[in-house]
Amino acid sequence: MRRFEDLSEAEILALAVASEEDDQQIYANYSDKLRREFPSAANTFDEMAAEEAEHRRQLIEMYRAKFGERLPFIRREHVKGLLVRRPLWLLPQIRPEACLLQAEQMEDEARRFYEKAAAKTLDLDIRKLLGDLALVEAGHEQHAAELGAKFSQSQAGKSEATRARHLFVLQIVQPSLAGLMDGSVSTLAPLFAAAFATNSSPKAFLVGLAAAVGAGISMGFAEALSDDGKVTGRGKPWIRGLVCGMATAIGGLGHTLPFLIGSFSVAMGLAVAVVVVELIIISWIRARFMDTPFLRAAFQVIIGGLLVFLAGVLIGNA
Repeated sequence: MRRFEDLSEAEILALAVASEEDDQQIYANYSDKLRREFPSAANTFDEMAAEEAEHRRQLIEMYRAKFGERLPFIRREHVKGLLVRRPLWLLPQIRPEACLLQAEQMEDEARRFYEKAAAKTLDLDIRKLLGDLALVEAGHEQHAAELGAKFSQSQAGKSEATRARHLFVLQIVQPSLAGLMDGSVSTLAPLFAAAFATNSSPKAFLVGLAAAVGAGISMGFAEALSDDGKVTGRGKPWIRGLVCGMATAIGGLGHTLPFLIGSFSVAMGLAVAVVVVELIIISWIRARFMDTPFLRAAFQVIIGGLLVFLAGVLIGNA
């Protein structure tokens, strides 16, 4: 992946064009999903899609004037620290609140992107265009927040509450969830492989402890180094890394601690029960904060956990 600081002016413009194209398509998909039940919200997303198309046109004209006819192929996923959009538009049913919350996040990231890009470029024409777009995106962000408040049951303080929830999900819930999933699932194979291979609670505990601590350190550094938060607004990287690392370690330790019990059969039964509880908690968090239906989240998480558990059992009995 490329660092944002290493992008050339041509690559910045090409990335901006691609991002506006993506956002235009997302807003159009939201409009299609909402039109039957929420026509006013659908019209709003039609307008937002049209504005993104106009931004794309301006960026292409600037690129053509400065660099010619061929755009470099570069997308968000090619640049370190840029958020990949959660595909809400693929869900069977979506609510305006969820769409507007993501739109607010998208516009906030776009504003940060244009502000940072404008500060980086030395070409005055490009600098002016990017600065103007940053101001426009700031207005869109506020507009999305205000529209989200209209669909809320409680109007007082909704904008602030929405923003606070958005930041909480972005800075705390997402790294915590990633850590819990990794700690709860990835440590299953080494722990249960050691347990079935040795039939010894102390040895299984040491393997599980090493796996949980190691995974916590690894995930903590990976999260902290993945994004400096300057463009995405995800907060201080060391806080996210600490949250993710601790959640990973906790996820692994949950089903490791039962092996402190001397009786191997009792420890094994309790560890399996803890695993089930962990997977249910992860499914609930995904349903509560990530707009994923609980049964779907549970199915996805449990299937993944079961496969890793079976891998540990097979390896331990080999």
